Amino acid sequence: MNKIELLHPPEIMRRSNWRDRYETKAAQWLTPWDGEEQPEVGFIGMPLSKTSISHSGASMTPNALRELFGNVTTYNMDHEVDLQELHARDLGDIQMHVTDLLKCHSNIEEGMNHIYAALPGIFPIIMGGDHSITCPSVKAFKRHIGGSVGMVQIDSHMDVRNLEDGGPSNGTPIRGLIESGTVEGRHIAQIGLHSFANSRAYHEYARSQGITQFTSRQVYRLGIEALVDQALEVAGRDTDAIYVTVDMDVLDQAFAPGVPAMVPAGMTSWELLEAVFQLGRHPKVKGFDIVCVDPMQDPRRATVRMTLHTILTFLTGYMKRADS
Repeated sequence: MNKIELLHPPEIMRRSNWRDRYETKAAQWLTPWDGEEQPEVGFIGMPLSKTSISHSGASMTPNALRELFGNVTTYNMDHEVDLQELHARDLGDIQMHVTDLLKCHSNIEEGMNHIYAALPGIFPIIMGGDHSITCPSVKAFKRHIGGSVGMVQIDSHMDVRNLEDGGPSNGTPIRGLIESGTVEGRHIAQIGLHSFANSRAYHEYARSQGITQFTSRQVYRLGIEALVDQALEVAGRDTDAIYVTVDMDVLDQAFAPGVPAMVPAGMTSWELLEAVFQLGRHPKVKGFDIVCVDPMQDPRRATVRMTLHTILTFLTGYMKRADS
């Protein structure tokens, strides 16, 4: 067999590249950014987990999500929305320092500043990483917005640990944003907080700062839609933009086995999907991150898959804004 024949194998040898021309996978839609076009939505990886209090491989999540892009389509049948109509690109990852945690946070803030300068109209979809990435990300977001920022946090933890005992971690982003003057407590709403996952002292601190809090039990008893409405009212009152942060440990451990700090009696998958769809539809929401998944502790990538569906459902809501 000569070289020419090797370059042109028989038809059967090319079947591995087969695809259905009537079906678009997320991998065909979320292609890498070429550095010149101006996409409306940008996927950005922040592969950091060194600051996690619990053992975590969350730094691997951005690429674990990308590996699943080829497994899901762009069509949301429930809402009859096809995400391929949205101009979105994968912008890659913010580079992390090997050992210096504060440098990692500096890289995130500086990297996001550069992204916003190059793509002023971008809607960021940020793939963590542990929850510490939210503090530097929101700092850059506030600078980009040029005004006041409100936050809706979906999480089983308050993330208001003090910064003296161990420095910035995945348990301190909200404390860091408040103490740096980036976000006021009265503009923060937290949904899904869990008993036996937070302390009395930090509950009292959150109250003293004016943070609005809803527990997982309240989600169960009152319904997620009503609480999201209240959270948006809090985060949107007297602010210029809302930033949404989702910690996947808000889900019940049955639905999210691959999180470092899983809890029983958490939210259901449907409650989370309904919440992010509702958040995506709100015109004041202009930034989104999702954090705290460990692919190494995730049987059959169940939690990574749920994370991807959460992102795509949020973007479904985003696309439905035109119908509002």
